Amino acid sequence: MAGMRPTGRVHLGHLVGTLVQWAEFCRTHEAFFEVADLHALTTAFERTETIRANTRELVLDWLAAGVDPGRCAMYVQSHVPEISELHVLLSMIVPVAWLQRVPTYKDQIAALGGDIATYGFLGYPLMQLCDVAIVRADTVPVGKDQLSHLEFGREVVRRFNFLYGPTLVEPQATLSEFPDVPGIDGRKMSKSYDNQIDIADDEATTVKKVRSMITDPLKIRRNDPGRPEVCPVFSLHKIVNQTRVPWIEENCRSGALGCVDCKSELAEKVNAFLRPMRERRAALDPNDVDQILADGARKARAVAKKTLADVRSAMKL
Repeated sequence: MAGMRPTGRVHLGHLVGTLVQWAEFCRTHEAFFEVADLHALTTAFERTETIRANTRELVLDWLAAGVDPGRCAMYVQSHVPEISELHVLLSMIVPVAWLQRVPTYKDQIAALGGDIATYGFLGYPLMQLCDVAIVRADTVPVGKDQLSHLEFGREVVRRFNFLYGPTLVEPQATLSEFPDVPGIDGRKMSKSYDNQIDIADDEATTVKKVRSMITDPLKIRRNDPGRPEVCPVFSLHKIVNQTRVPWIEENCRSGALGCVDCKSELAEKVNAFLRPMRERRAALDPNDVDQILADGARKARAVAKKTLADVRSAMKL
């Protein structure tokens, strides 16, 4: 089970860090994939008009990435009300201090401002657990930044099962080959930081973004020796240009390869990497999305109702 917030388009980090795993899970597991519209409210509560349109675009990106709706359930979080009820019930047993110590809580407030420091934002990791627990998911494909959220969720499951008996499943994480993809500013690629290379970007926009990427601050002139290990451009080469990585590393360190040429090659390779997905997306019919989500919600609710009934019974409600 996994999900994404409908706060914007899917980017390169989502594709290699998450969606590659999702497509594989469709072939090997009973899979549930959620458009997390309630989670989107934590940072977009003043811009709710964008959530519905972003939901459609998000699902189209998933389909273009190879996630098969015939082999999984795709649904909108708020269309499965059992998630919200489970969130209320579990919130009664979770100490506030547990939520406050989740590393991303303070990090995101520092990055995005104090306006998002709401009750809902504090409880974000708990609702994430409810997304997972309601469909009894035992495996969650995540990025490195979400590992602390999943460990928090595992603690909550253990606490619930200790208090009321074995009822909820303790989920395990699985990481992709590239769980930590840098954005154009060197930080983790994220819609929240507006530093992403979107799947929906045209090729000219991709070239412009790659050319604007930061590099090793000590490599000022072309012939200066570089440090590939601190350069986000080099990190992206390792994803989309693997056969050339040894040559690029050697020539960056010697100073033979300048940053302009390095970025030009990367831009070409990123566009080549994304081109098949962009072509598949252009061929999709947006009108199919509503039916896909309705079918997915029915599948998810069939499991969610049973889970919630078991939780209520365990709590003697």
